Amino acid sequence: MRGATTQDDIDMKQIGGDFEPGPVPPYKPVDRYGFVKSDQVNPTVEVSTKFKPSNEQEREQRRVRKWRKMIGVGGTDWKRYVRRKPNVVKRRIRKGIPDCLRGLVWQLISGSRDLLLMHQGVYEQLVLYETSASELDIIRDISRTFPSHVFFQQRHGPGQRSLYNVLKAYSVYDREVGYVQGMGFLAGLLLLYMSEEDAFWLMVALLKGAVNAPMEGLYLVGLPLVQQYLSQFERLVKEQLPRLGAHFDQEMINPSMYASQWFITVFSYSFPFPLALRIWDVFLHEGVKVVFKVGLALLKYCQDDLVKLPFEKLVHALRNFPDDALNPDVLLPLAYSIK
Repeated sequence: MRGATTQDDIDMKQIGGDFEPGPVPPYKPVDRYGFVKSDQVNPTVEVSTKFKPSNEQEREQRRVRKWRKMIGVGGTDWKRYVRRKPNVVKRRIRKGIPDCLRGLVWQLISGSRDLLLMHQGVYEQLVLYETSASELDIIRDISRTFPSHVFFQQRHGPGQRSLYNVLKAYSVYDREVGYVQGMGFLAGLLLLYMSEEDAFWLMVALLKGAVNAPMEGLYLVGLPLVQQYLSQFERLVKEQLPRLGAHFDQEMINPSMYASQWFITVFSYSFPFPLALRIWDVFLHEGVKVVFKVGLALLKYCQDDLVKLPFEKLVHALRNFPDDALNPDVLLPLAYSIK
């Protein structure tokens, strides 16, 4: 995992207006992903370590060797391997992409690497020479994106400026969509694993549908795709979990009360980071169906408790799932079993 920096040939003073960086925050211990540890039990750390076997490091190295063989140097062998052994690729992605290779693999499976190669110089042009009507909105919102991560903590520091650049560039590239607040979590997550330009083109691949169905409807005026997905999710809850669906009807609970951010940010907004990463691995490969499956798996896992709760406690529970439900090695196999 890496914190991204801006391209060397882009003058930082030209980016994000004339803002001077704020003071560097005092040092605090961080977890393996760069999030500041709190005095309380940190669910991001706890869920990522609680269930690991003693030979985890050895197993990780074996997985890295397998993945390097799959992708080749810089991804040169990837497409050939995918054509020859698609089921192996799918299985390995579902087990989780090694963190040291995650940024590169995300670019390969999303199609964004090809987009970048076809549009050399476009990102720099968008950042340096174009203006966006959303610039002030972006500046206002960037401090709310992963505020506990060291890369984004410094006010107007390198992380916040990288985030500004990517969001501003996309708002110029696609003026119909422009900028919507939830997009910051997509860009922020990507910037933790790749450069600005790579993150920008991966956003283009996602929203425009380079490989899977386009996401841009999640961010258009009126959020039409969000409404469509929530309606579909409500129907699936009633079909797959009829007892819980009936309880939701009785308590007048609908998915807009708890699931909108699942789709808008693909679980990157408030879920433990290790779980979000595992979901993103599969999401980039298999598409939005994994968001539905993970959502249904969460409800299924907690169903026996949820059906006992009245309205207020139910809403709270749907926004604050227990740690054991958020363990990737428990939740994701359950999600994959849902047809």
